[in-house]
Amino acid sequence: MNHTFKLLATAAAVLTAAAYGGAKDFPFPVEQADRTQIRQESAWRAAVVPAVRQVTPGDGCFTLTANLRIDTGGDGELDRIGSMLGEYLETTGLTDKNWRPTDIALAVDPGLFPEDYKLDIGTGERITVTGGSPAGVFYGVQTLRQLVNRYKLLQIAELPRMVIEDGPQFGYRGGMLDVCRHFFTVDEVKRYIDILALHKMNKFHWHLTEDQGWRIAIDKYPELTTTGAYRSGTIMGHAAGAHHEFDDIPYGGYYTKDDIREVVAYAAERYIEVIPEIEMPGHASAAIASYPWLGCRGERIPVERAWGVFPDVFCAGKESTFDFLQDVLEEVIELFPSTTIHIGGDECPKVRWEECPHCQQRIADEGLADEHELQGYLMKRIEGWLRERGRNIIGWDEILEGGVSETATVMSWRGSAGGIEAARMGNYVVMAPNSHCYLDYFQHEPVVYEPQGIGGYLPVEKVYTLDPYEGLDDEQKKYILGVQANLWTEYIKHEAHLQYMLLPRLAAIAETGWTGPADKDYEGFRDRMRDLADIYEAEGYKYAKYIFD
Repeated sequence: MNHTFKLLATAAAVLTAAAYGGAKDFPFPVEQADRTQIRQESAWRAAVVPAVRQVTPGDGCFTLTANLRIDTGGDGELDRIGSMLGEYLETTGLTDKNWRPTDIALAVDPGLFPEDYKLDIGTGERITVTGGSPAGVFYGVQTLRQLVNRYKLLQIAELPRMVIEDGPQFGYRGGMLDVCRHFFTVDEVKRYIDILALHKMNKFHWHLTEDQGWRIAIDKYPELTTTGAYRSGTIMGHAAGAHHEFDDIPYGGYYTKDDIREVVAYAAERYIEVIPEIEMPGHASAAIASYPWLGCRGERIPVERAWGVFPDVFCAGKESTFDFLQDVLEEVIELFPSTTIHIGGDECPKVRWEECPHCQQRIADEGLADEHELQGYLMKRIEGWLRERGRNIIGWDEILEGGVSETATVMSWRGSAGGIEAARMGNYVVMAPNSHCYLDYFQHEPVVYEPQGIGGYLPVEKVYTLDPYEGLDDEQKKYILGVQANLWTEYIKHEAHLQYMLLPRLAAIAETGWTGPADKDYEGFRDRMRDLADIYEAEGYKYAKYIFD
């Protein structure tokens, strides 16, 4: 395929990074790559985020041209990646200097690990991007995209000759978006996915059900969207205030099944797996508002207008609750090909269960110690049902409190303690501690100059210090699948605000997930972020700029 575009570039130097241990596939481990820890010192620096593993400099520069031909060998999947590369490069604004044609070749080498790639810039007569799979090629294209953007000055198109050999430390590199507190359109979700792809993230955790809105159409239970997707208003000001007022403006929205399929396909084209979250047994107000029999009291409640934790949760004593959850999940797994389903498990008050004869009978019949073990019973039962259908579960770290099966994956959010405990038990873990990964926290002080947020203070410098392995020995480290950025939207109503909270802190989490904790360098990261910020500007992304002050 051929792409014609204009390029501006200037030669500059490129330096190193290190080789890191092999990534594990999620959620099961695979044989580790034999990667020796090496740091290559030279006068070159690859100004890429996340940092690349190894750079071998060549001599001189390689000239790109406006008459660029991308060779994919006729492979349909590589054709699609080549088209994306052409679109990326067209935005760089190359001037046509009537240079000789330049080729970029994309290829797959099964001898590489699936997400690894080798980017050879001009040591031969062309640029080659070779990946262990099409996903690896895609990540190599993201690196090339950043380098071309860096060297696009002075109306010339020259890249330093070099060979980059790169691949991720962790097999799970995720970003979560809450669309329940505030709803985001399909196009806005796609742009969120584009941002994940730029940062070489490979998981999109889509938080779809909550107290304040049910966002996914379920054919068997239409009231979930006709009733549960809409609330009568939204809290005004901050929920921590002494007096709450509401705007009384109806608010809501949901995704049709066609919407879901469109997003899943869009993400897959960018090698991102979409992991849906269907929250249980807590944060269930919207579902109970739709079908009151799902609650312990059988009473109709409203879809919540405020933020927080609410006492009405799914009744764990009634068989009808399990029928409902399984029916919902049956339709969910038809929409999402992901190997994993997130089933929540966080912030579930037990007060209704303590009063409920159905729940107390369940505790007695199953020989459970208390309501915490009742939650464990519910989670294990749903997990078993999903495993029969070839899916695995992941849940927030509260699932540890009622006893957890050895096959459940734990997402550690209340700091890293839950993840450390789970890894020591032999459960797989995704590290997403609020201390480092909650991007709804303020990122700059004084906060009076920041847009409204939930509270907390998490500057990019702190985000960058995340060590997913902290507190674990070498044997336990193998249970850490990766890292995730979480973006809750109680106080995030619009896409511009969302992007501002996300960037550049997502880049810091991406570097931890790709590069690993051992060889990170914040000052180097901050320098390289200037180049990535140029792409933010070109794409029209809103981002916080204070780290460049």
